[in-house]
Amino acid sequence: MAAVTKKKKVIIDTDPGIDDAMAIFVALRSPELEVVGLTTIFGNVYTALATRNALHLLETAGRTDIPVAEGSHVTIKKATKLRIASFVHGSDGLGNQNFPPPAGKAVEQSAAAFLVEQANLYPGQVTVVALGPLTNLALAVELDPSFPKKIGQIIILGGAYSVNGNVNPAAEANIFGDPDAADIVFTCGADILAIGINITHQVLLSDVDRKKLEESDSKYARYLSNILGYYYDYHMDAYSITGVYLHDPTTLLAAVDPSLMTYTEGVVRVQTDGITKGLTVFDNTKKTYGEITAWCGKPTVKVAVTVDAPAVVELIMQRLLTDD
Repeated sequence: MAAVTKKKKVIIDTDPGIDDAMAIFVALRSPELEVVGLTTIFGNVYTALATRNALHLLETAGRTDIPVAEGSHVTIKKATKLRIASFVHGSDGLGNQNFPPPAGKAVEQSAAAFLVEQANLYPGQVTVVALGPLTNLALAVELDPSFPKKIGQIIILGGAYSVNGNVNPAAEANIFGDPDAADIVFTCGADILAIGINITHQVLLSDVDRKKLEESDSKYARYLSNILGYYYDYHMDAYSITGVYLHDPTTLLAAVDPSLMTYTEGVVRVQTDGITKGLTVFDNTKKTYGEITAWCGKPTVKVAVTVDAPAVVELIMQRLLTDD
């Protein structure tokens, strides 16, 4: 019985981010999970601000016992010109609410060192939920080549499989943010599950759901109600919809209940330059090609192909509408 009820150890690699905030709160409200740390990365905001926001969110939730390890400020190839999505999440990443600085500080370790340490401490038991560019994970692979075999699973919010991207027609934002790192991670041999925007664009927080958050007494719902306005405005401008896509919380729920989605398996490679930079190309491995290709001999990963969107939204709302 103990094995059945044992919590899954999770590290959230994050660039908070309004929907990152929602995912972190859902994780903290999920009895199936034990959040052992947050690692930070650029994406929605620069890395230093991602760290500040991660510390702030843990303080808001009353979980300052959870360590935060700051990640890379540059891509795996040391590029400093980063794509930052402040136009989606606000200049502070949290809907321009100008929250006071957190009291806490990040640990001394880098995010990559923290990831490697936790994988070594609990081999096969730690799941990383990667909600931003994959730089920290690629650095962990470089730091310890045995990391892919020691980490339990890596659940990636990343890629656009058979649909257009959200940065441009080719690329999804997290993969575009560091395509070289993404290609390292996808081919490293770890147990990988990728959730692309072909899945997350099916999961929408509606106006009705937003109203429920606004009317709730839960501290999590109240907090999110205050920051969601900016995100709603972006979705109206970009997609002409009244609602927001739940990219990060949907990906987090793959750690809670994998049966909410169905999956296919194959090799994923990432285009690292040109007009299709950041493109995720999936090989279903059903054909034997006559020539040696860049896909040959690479390990397979799982890619989500369907989602029970109503069940995902219901579970997210259930977790957020109740307090500790």
